[in-house]
Amino acid sequence: MPKVTPFLMFEGKAEEAMTLYCETIPDSRILDVTRYGTGEDGPEGKLKLALVSISGLEVTIYNSPVHHAFTFTPSVSFHVDWSSEAELERIVETLAKEGGFLMPPDNYGFSRRFAWLNDRFGVSWQINVP
Repeated sequence: MPKVTPFLMFEGKAEEAMTLYCETIPDSRILDVTRYGTGEDGPEGKLKLALVSISGLEVTIYNSPVHHAFTFTPSVSFHVDWSSEAELERIVETLAKEGGFLMPPDNYGFSRRFAWLNDRFGVSWQINVP
C-alpha cells in the first residue's frame, strides 16, 4: 500500500530544523538519518536525508546541496492541537524565535488560543487549543 509522507527540503539547515522539531514538539523523535558520503553532492558527513516522527506524523527531511528559487509557503502548514495553553505558549515561543507570526497567539473565536507562525526555516505552523 502506498504511503504519503510530508517532505521538507532545506538548504543546509535540515539537521538544525530536525533537532528543533524533535526537541520542541512532545512525542517527537528521529527515526533514521542518512549522511552525505565521500564523492556525493553534499558535504561529507552532513545530514542528507532523515525520517522523523513529529508527534506521530512521519516526515521526511532532506538537506539539498543545490540552491532553489523557492522555499516553504504558509499555504501548507503543520496544524497541531494541544490541550493546554501553557504547552501552546511554550511551543509557540520556541518555534517563533527568529521566525514571524502570521497570527500571534490570541482568542480568535474559532479557538480559545491559536497562533500561526513561520519558524526560522520558513516552515509554517498552526498551533491551537480548541
